[in-house]
Amino acid sequence: MAKKTVATLQNKDGRSFSKVIRMYKSPKTGAYAFEEKMVPSEGVKDYLKK
Repeated sequence: MAKKTVATLQNKDGRSFSKVIRMYKSPKTGAYAFEEKMVPSEGVKDYLKK
């Protein structure tokens, strides 16, 4: 049987990262757009406060 591999987002220094997807309204067109960014797990709440 084949094993399933799961990727972990950790650096060698032990910090883990999370992928954050944020939706915002474009000021030009009024359409909604999405922004994706890799953020350290400790800074997710601070990033979303913007």
